[in-house]
Amino acid sequence: MPSLAPSPASPWAGRTHDELAELTRELLLAGHLIDRAGMPLLVEQYGMEGMRDTAIAEWMGASPIYTKRMQQLLGFEGDDVETIFKGMQFDIGAPPEFMDFRYRVHDATHGEFWLDHCGALMDVEPMGEEFVFAMCHDIEDPTFDATAVATNARAQVRPIHRPPRTPADRHPHCAWTVTIVADADPLPTPREAELVGASQAAAVPLATPAPGLATDDGDDRYDGPVEPDLVVERFSSATLSAVLDEVALQGHLLSRSYLLQVADRSGGDLAAALGIRQAAGVGGVATKRLAAALGLPTDLDGLAAVLAVHPLLLPRSYVDVRLGRAGDGPDDHLTLALGPCPALDEPDGLTWLALIAEHDAANAVLTSVTACLTPHAVVERAEPTGDAVAAWTIRVDTDAATPEPPEVELTEISTGAAFRFQRRGTPVAAPARRSPA
Repeated sequence: MPSLAPSPASPWAGRTHDELAELTRELLLAGHLIDRAGMPLLVEQYGMEGMRDTAIAEWMGASPIYTKRMQQLLGFEGDDVETIFKGMQFDIGAPPEFMDFRYRVHDATHGEFWLDHCGALMDVEPMGEEFVFAMCHDIEDPTFDATAVATNARAQVRPIHRPPRTPADRHPHCAWTVTIVADADPLPTPREAELVGASQAAAVPLATPAPGLATDDGDDRYDGPVEPDLVVERFSSATLSAVLDEVALQGHLLSRSYLLQVADRSGGDLAAALGIRQAAGVGGVATKRLAAALGLPTDLDGLAAVLAVHPLLLPRSYVDVRLGRAGDGPDDHLTLALGPCPALDEPDGLTWLALIAEHDAANAVLTSVTACLTPHAVVERAEPTGDAVAAWTIRVDTDAATPEPPEVELTEISTGAAFRFQRRGTPVAAPARRSPA
């Protein structure tokens, strides 16, 4: 049986432009669903106010860091409104279509955005005005500003209107202005961002395109005007491979921020317990969506293909995951191992991968990831070999059946779990470069 390519081989090599574009959309949405998996756990522990405060700190910790990284990757660094809007288009807080942001730039210091569809609102609106107010007022006010501060510390994001909706079917769902106020006191970098910025994830080198992918089937930069109807097919295959790695890293930065906030409030043991449940919830849903997007079978081949592109196990610069195939016939199984890598190097052990490697209870994460495609999959710890830190075998046992974990069911309360993308584009020629000012 041929073996699967271990890291650091790129999971994007050999994929078509259409596949890379579809995977980009899926990983952006998977990153958004991290909070759909994690916030209900906070409500259980802390109630509404505690959930709200933790969510604010979580996003303020992660978004300024990954926003700046994506600007650097796609070559649109600046200090104007247009730069802020471009960053939002590649943010797991605003996955395309599910969070249907529309943009209008008036000039370098003034702009507007609105949401023709807000999937997050669709999730919380049935829960009542208390939840809507917490998300659309308490959480959005400081976190929008924290995202903008990565571009300009004098940027101010202010509502035109926002939910609770009056009338109940009001469209767009919300609308906001963005103004860069030259004489305003600059906002400081959030303390939470400084904490997350000291993590191993924040220090991972900026992603680079996977070798061998086409560079002439789209653009390699986003240095022209903001495109309100942007589809990721606009970018080259090589560029999309780097975007995919950065989007996956956004998820790890967000989960790291979540874990740090829970630990600060309640200690590392509770942070570990909630982190395991969070990873199991979003990991299982991501498996379902990736398998559907790629048309994969429910056997070991399908599992291998999902694991190769699963956001819990990406990017390879952060997660040294080694996938293989062993045995034959009834003994056929997959092997999965984690080698030394930045994801395992945080002194406090508060990353998804460190929890998976170090906690027996975290076997539930890999069980969720596999069972959500193959209910007869059995995940067992194995003895690591070589320099591997942890290892598992995954086999199919038709006499065993793993029920869908409750964390997956909880995450699937979100309409994002079943959301279907509608907008797709075709490869475009790279636009002419702007002349230097």
